[in-house]
Amino acid sequence: MQVQVHTDATIQGGDSLETWAKEEINTKLARLKEYVVRVEVFLTGVDALKATGGPGKKCVLETRANGRPPIAVNAEAEKVKDAFNAALEKLRRTVEADLDKVREKHGRESVRGVDDAATGTEG
Repeated sequence: MQVQVHTDATIQGGDSLETWAKEEINTKLARLKEYVVRVEVFLTGVDALKATGGPGKKCVLETRANGRPPIAVNAEAEKVKDAFNAALEKLRRTVEADLDKVREKHGRESVRGVDDAATGTEG
């Protein structure tokens, strides 16, 4: 699974933050590694909300999965770690739900697979 970390000028941490984020993603999404191809992490400061007493950091996670449209989630918190962890949990649940839909869809018998002659109807 490829992980890319992007930060703006308000986020401190550099290489250690990038390494930590990659490890967390690989650990928390380990059982989805056959399905998830890439995860992009966007960490930014939210100064407008900070002035009003709201969250100060925002994390957006976007994932690409095999044969599926991209999935993006976000979370805001006072600290980068909290915003990241909240977004990662949202991403895990969302990807698992999407994977369940794909499995359910492919696990059911298709109406197109039913032989019209066997059912006594004609097209």
